Amino acid sequence: MLRISDKLHTQSAAALPDIVDIVMQMGDADLASSPPLPAIANPSLPAHPHLEALAGRARDYIEAASSANTRRAYAADWKHFSSWCRRQGIEMFPPDPQVVGLYIAACALGTVTGDKKPNTVSTIERRLSSLSWNFAQRGQPLDRKDRHIATVMAGVRNTHASPPRQKEAILPEGLIAMLETLDRGTLRGLRDRAMLLLGFAGGLRRSEIVGLDVGRDQTEDGRGWVEIFADKGLLVTLRGKTGWREVEIGRGSSDATCPVVALQTWLRLARIAHGPLFRRVAGQGRAVGADRLNDQEVARLVKRTALAAGVRGDLSEGERAKKFAGHSLRAGLASSAEVDERYVQKQLGHASAEMTRNYQRRRDRFRVNLTKGVRALMPPFCPLG
Repeated sequence: MLRISDKLHTQSAAALPDIVDIVMQMGDADLASSPPLPAIANPSLPAHPHLEALAGRARDYIEAASSANTRRAYAADWKHFSSWCRRQGIEMFPPDPQVVGLYIAACALGTVTGDKKPNTVSTIERRLSSLSWNFAQRGQPLDRKDRHIATVMAGVRNTHASPPRQKEAILPEGLIAMLETLDRGTLRGLRDRAMLLLGFAGGLRRSEIVGLDVGRDQTEDGRGWVEIFADKGLLVTLRGKTGWREVEIGRGSSDATCPVVALQTWLRLARIAHGPLFRRVAGQGRAVGADRLNDQEVARLVKRTALAAGVRGDLSEGERAKKFAGHSLRAGLASSAEVDERYVQKQLGHASAEMTRNYQRRRDRFRVNLTKGVRALMPPFCPLG
């Protein structure tokens, strides 16, 4: 059995830092539960200050190659797999498709120690991707097409796959009702109002909403910034999954529901002129902090206001609680915007039109009635006499 070390791998003073290993260890010392990742330079290379500086920059680039959420997921999945191997007395290296196939089966059955229930198909697929990435970084690629993996995975999908659960789209009438649940007399209410309207009108992801700054290059963790034009509206420049893009948000017909007015009001009364756009409000709603909001706050805001407004009141409270999240704003714009598909695709930053059509599920449902189309081609029904 492979002995899992509890200490980080160290290199000689002459070697450059192992940048991939460092990134993988961010926030979790247990990630050193396997042989170290390959160093970025030959250990025999003499140490030079400028090379060490380059190594520092390389670490930054590796961190920027994936989101923080992705890195955390990859780290957790690797720890999950290594713990399972240790308990089974199985060696992790070199990567064995048969071992991975057994691990997939254990995940599907929920027999991995620590799992409270069987993993969903999407979770297992993510774990498999995490293993592939981690093995590849260590110079020992995993063959996911091997029959011991591919066949087991196909069986898991056929046995355990469930219909996709898409979050409920927040439509304009629902959004207006949600806004009415917020207190306009508090800074927290003004902030939440601006987040809901900006997220809906821009079709933004929750991470994109909280990642915005007031201006360009103001923070290291900023994912974009805003520009307000007095007579036109708002231009949001952000870095999303598909790269940099610009999102235009025009002024609304009413100040009560205008995203630009809501944002201007929040910035003015919160006295924010630099740094993160949306921040924590403390001191009974009177003090605005300097820290950026977490993207989970957007999801909680949407869920809380949707429930308070009675959106989808035809469902039980338990069912409604599962329907809404941060993505509901993004889906709502795509589902309600009666414009050409290409404009919706540009606003959402989708790489393909097919993805945009998937978002427009609510708007186009039952728009084309194939049943009537068939009847129109058929002769009138005449019962036999």
